[in-house]
Amino acid sequence: MRFLPRLLLSHLLVIALAVAGLFVAAELFAPNFYRAHVDEMVQTLGPAGAELRGNLEHGMRLTLTRALGASVPLAVLVAIGAALLSSRRVVRGVEALRAGSEALAAGEYHARLQAGGRDELSDLAHNFNVMAERLERVEQGRVELISNVAHELRAPLAALRGYADAITDGVMAPEHAAGAITREVAAMERLVQDLSLVSRVEAGRIELRLRTLDVAGVLAGVQERFSLAFEERGVGLVVPAGPFPAVRADRERLAQVLTNLLGNALRHTPRGGQVNLGVRVDGSALRFEVTDTGPGIAPEHLDRVFERFYRVDAARARADGGSGVGLTIARGLTEAMGGRLSVASQVGRGSTFAFTVPLAG
Repeated sequence: MRFLPRLLLSHLLVIALAVAGLFVAAELFAPNFYRAHVDEMVQTLGPAGAELRGNLEHGMRLTLTRALGASVPLAVLVAIGAALLSSRRVVRGVEALRAGSEALAAGEYHARLQAGGRDELSDLAHNFNVMAERLERVEQGRVELISNVAHELRAPLAALRGYADAITDGVMAPEHAAGAITREVAAMERLVQDLSLVSRVEAGRIELRLRTLDVAGVLAGVQERFSLAFEERGVGLVVPAGPFPAVRADRERLAQVLTNLLGNALRHTPRGGQVNLGVRVDGSALRFEVTDTGPGIAPEHLDRVFERFYRVDAARARADGGSGVGLTIARGLTEAMGGRLSVASQVGRGSTFAFTVPLAG
């Protein structure tokens, strides 16, 4: 049975029970209301009134019953009309929700419901719209991810095909192309590894080995890793020596966050610029700040710099070898260790990426 007939029948059942209850209540309690009036009439009539008591009570009860019986059809019609209108209003909301859910199941993630009002159906419609909006963003992200991965793989695959054709045509000796082929394969391997890591980070499946860490040791390792790269690019790197309070973090993941942020700063800082790594206590956490003297980030891009494959300058980032997911990975790892990653920037004056890690104890 459809929802509207069932809902209407439930209303009619309630109406029938209410009518039956009205008659039973009238039979049980009505005499208490008119008995005092009958007594006054009996006293007024004197001895003859005593003989009429039974007829008076029977007449009043019969009159009350007939009045109720005569008013029942009209009352029932009004109740049925009100029940039908109320049922249709509820059914309209349910039908709209059914149509919206069918559209959502068919992949029409732009479907929305009217959420006016303050009742439960309005709340349900609002929650449906929120769910549809999130699913639409997920679907859009999936499409963008496939497009971006295809775009990222297109360049190294085209290069590999070019080297293979050059070897086949005899234009380039195999030993000369080997280094270039190895470089392109390494780029694809790095992209695959980054994609695997970012998917695990976003799914909350990253494994952490949290322990008390000496931050100075981590910073020394990062500085040793980047010193030659910064020197070759002509960019200064300043790393504080400490001492620093101990933190509760995963040593490998903390070094990876610093590596991603420093690598990002190096790619966007021109020759003659400088990157400063600052460390200071911020409440119950240790705050790391990576500040560069690059071109900065426009305000309209700040909210999206942590999205997968989002680039403020796409051509330049790809030329510098960035995979496009480094900042996404850094944010996910920071949040997994109990911290937060943020960015502040001014166009023409550089950017500052700051993240926190909880202090030990």
